[in-house]
Amino acid sequence: MFGTPEIILIVLAIVLLFGGKKIPELMRGIGKGVKEFKAGINEEGKKEKTENPPPEKK
Repeated sequence: MFGTPEIILIVLAIVLLFGGKKIPELMRGIGKGVKEFKAGINEEGKKEKTENPPPEKK
């Protein structure tokens, strides 16, 4: 998908745009967002299972 030169270019662009001190804060925010998204997905799956239990096998 992406080669090494492309990844290096993207990282350099991020460093230039946000500065070295802002990157850890940015990554922390992204991590929190991903964690909340996964928790929401798991919660929806649990809610769906309790509302619509699978039919019993005979």
